Amino acid sequence: MFMHASFTHIMFNMISLFFLGSFFLRMVGEGDFLKVYFVGGLAGNLLYILLGPAMVPGVGASGAIFAIGGALAIMAPKLPVLVFPLPIPVPLWAAMTFFLLIGFVISGIAWQAHLGGFLFGLAAGLYFNRRRQRPSNY
Repeated sequence: MFMHASFTHIMFNMISLFFLGSFFLRMVGEGDFLKVYFVGGLAGNLLYILLGPAMVPGVGASGAIFAIGGALAIMAPKLPVLVFPLPIPVPLWAAMTFFLLIGFVISGIAWQAHLGGFLFGLAAGLYFNRRRQRPSNY
């Protein structure tokens, strides 16, 4: 999660982390943000180890970032986001689905890590939604 293949690789990951992460951080707080980020990254790495090509290392924080995106896709699915080069905003769920699917068709992308992080993120989003809907005792 802390190594990247190129400057472009880390740049796109960090831009995604900045925009998705800053919104998610405000929704859940620092502790839950870090839990989703790191466990999502581990889930992505685990799925890459299980389904990825043998003896080919995977690098990057994409699994962790897809975990944040997956959680947001559940928690704020209609949030309008800009996706370059589209001139109009699209719902967050559509943007995340697009970026997940594009990883399946471009060679050299560890779609397994993206999928593992995304699935964990979806589960985390469901958890946070249920936690927010629980009535308070105060």
